[in-house]
Amino acid sequence: MTLARILTVDDSASIRLTINVTLSNAGYSVVEAGDGAEGLAAAQQDVFDLIITDLNMPGMDGLQMIEAIRKQPIGAGVPIIFLSTESDGDVKAQAKAAGATGWLTKPFDPETLIKIVRKVIGR
Repeated sequence: MTLARILTVDDSASIRLTINVTLSNAGYSVVEAGDGAEGLAAAQQDVFDLIITDLNMPGMDGLQMIEAIRKQPIGAGVPIIFLSTESDGDVKAQAKAAGATGWLTKPFDPETLIKIVRKVIGR
């Protein structure tokens, strides 16, 4: 079985590293992007089983990236999880409307992240 491929998009290098180490150790293949524009470009160039994105980033934020991905054939069925310090109900509603599959609040527990990933992608 091939490794599930996960794109993680966050402007914080330390958060990207934490996600990468956590998911790599759990047997996933992880690709990193530093902002929404990089994340969109990566999603257009490769196939991912899951995208995990921050909300607040310079340039293109997570909501804008999700909306752009969802408008393209490549983004139709890809689950997208928001990983953000935001926990406001209105922001969550905007994320869901944009096409987010789920939400995890920072700081996150690595075990919780792995459980969510397994649940969302089924492996």
